[in-house]
Formats: sequence, C-alpha cells, structure tokens
Amino acid sequence: MPDVVAIGSANVDVIFRVARLVAPGETISAREVSQAPGGKSANQAVAAARMGAPTRFVGCLGDDGHGGLLRDALRDAGVDTSAVRISGAAPTGSAFICVDDDSENTIVLATGTNALLDVRDLDGVCFGRGDVVTLCGETPPAVVAEAARRGSDGGAIVILNGSPVEGFDAAVLPWVDVLVVNTGELRALANADASDGSIHDARERLGVDALIVTLGAAGVVCDAGTVVRLPGHAVDAVDTTGCGDAFLGALAAGLATGHDLRDAVGRANAAAALAATALGAQPSYPTASSVDELLA
Repeated sequence: MPDVVAIGSANVDVIFRVARLVAPGETISAREVSQAPGGKSANQAVAAARMGAPTRFVGCLGDDGHGGLLRDALRDAGVDTSAVRISGAAPTGSAFICVDDDSENTIVLATGTNALLDVRDLDGVCFGRGDVVTLCGETPPAVVAEAARRGSDGGAIVILNGSPVEGFDAAVLPWVDVLVVNTGELRALANADASDGSIHDARERLGVDALIVTLGAAGVVCDAGTVVRLPGHAVDAVDTTGCGDAFLGALAAGLATGHDLRDAVGRANAAAALAATALGAQPSYPTASSVDELLA
C-alpha cells in the first residue's frame, strides 16, 4: 500500500477555553487551559494514520519536553518518525489557541524549530509511485517547493494545503496535484468566491488538477474538471481547531488506500465533521470505522 508522507510543521497547542474571543486591547480570563500535540503537518499525519494509511512524518522538533510530547504522540498514532530531526537551536514550535462558546477560534503561532526544516532533511526520504505527499505553508517555502518537486518526480500525488496564505509561493503549483483551501484562502490566493463558476475558473488559473474548497459546517466543494458539492454533516460541535487538518489527512489516506478523489473527499468531509465533536486537534481525530459509521 502507498504511504502518506506528511512534511512540515509540528507544534504543541496551548488551548484556552473562553466565553468569547478577546477584542483588541482587552484582557479576559480563560475558564480552562490545556495543551495537546498539534501543528498542521503533524496533525495531518495523525489524521491519515488514524484513517488506516501507512504514514511517515518529516519535520524538525526541539530537544525539549514539547518535542518529546510531539514525537510520542506521532508514534502512538502509528506514524513513522524516522525522518524527524531533533535540534537544540530553537524551541519546539507552539500555538496559542483561544476557543469560544460558539466553537470559533483564534490562533497565534510561534514557529520555533519548524523554521529550521531544511531541504537537506528531504535527502533520505523516499517518494514512491502512488504515495501521497501532504504539504502546508508553516515551513520554509524552499522546503515546500523541493518536496513537491521530488514527490511529483517520484510519481506521488502531491497535496498542498494553502494555509497560511502569508508567504504562499505560486511557483510550487506546477508540482501540485490537489490544492486544498478554505474560502478565505481561496479569496486571497485566487480572488475567487465559493460559487461553482468562480471555483472552476480559479482551478484553471492556478493550474492544478483538483481544487478543493472547504466550507466549514456547510461541507466542501471539489473541482477536478467538474464541480461537485458535498453538504456538511450535522454534529454537535465542541471545537473546530484542527478540523481542516483532519480533512486533509483523511483525504490523503483515502487516496493512499485506493479511493478515487470523489470518495476520498467524502470521507475527508466526514472526518472533519467528527473532529469538531471533541476538544483539541489530534485527540479529536476519528478512525476509519467511525467515518464508515457516519457515512453508513
């Protein structure tokens, strides 16, 4: 079976539960504070592994307690961490997340060792035909571009999560098969809205085989030549943190385990909905059997 190869960021999430999101210049008290493993790429790796795909993670962690927490969480989820580099040059990345009573969130990132990930960290990574490579913008653009190129040259399916949009480099797109964005990222990257025609035109301008736009609770839109809309699933949302990563990891797992794009998107849509029903990112990610049950 092909592997999912998640390349990029890992952070420890420090989560503050608040009644409402703080306004500029305001101080409010948190009802609860917790920490959990996170980071977009590490999240995607855990989500893919939970969905039954053989998964490898490539990243850089600090030689500190947070680095150990993240490494243990990846291994506990069944993710291969042999390509993880440990560095004492910076602390492990972290994210400070506020979640309000409406399950909305704000996130502040401290990049840490994620910024130290280097093209040389890819030298021992094998990209096989049929593998699925997941990338995001939380690591240096040169690493993203080189990983996309090597993955494409090796016959892998390359998925790019266009988040965060700050520093996004369109030069990577010729090696990208599937671009996944939310509506805000779609607007920023392609000056497009979530209508069928606008998404179709955006995909053609961006030059990717498939453009997937996540709509939160409203579901997802996929254009791979024809626009397909899938509605969201009605769930009791607790925390939407990391739901986009649950979607992308489950999408990668679906493609790696033999599903076509339409089925993989449907499974990812269900996985993201289930991820909203529990607090935190990685701890909320569902198994393949949970997704099967929701889709039954």
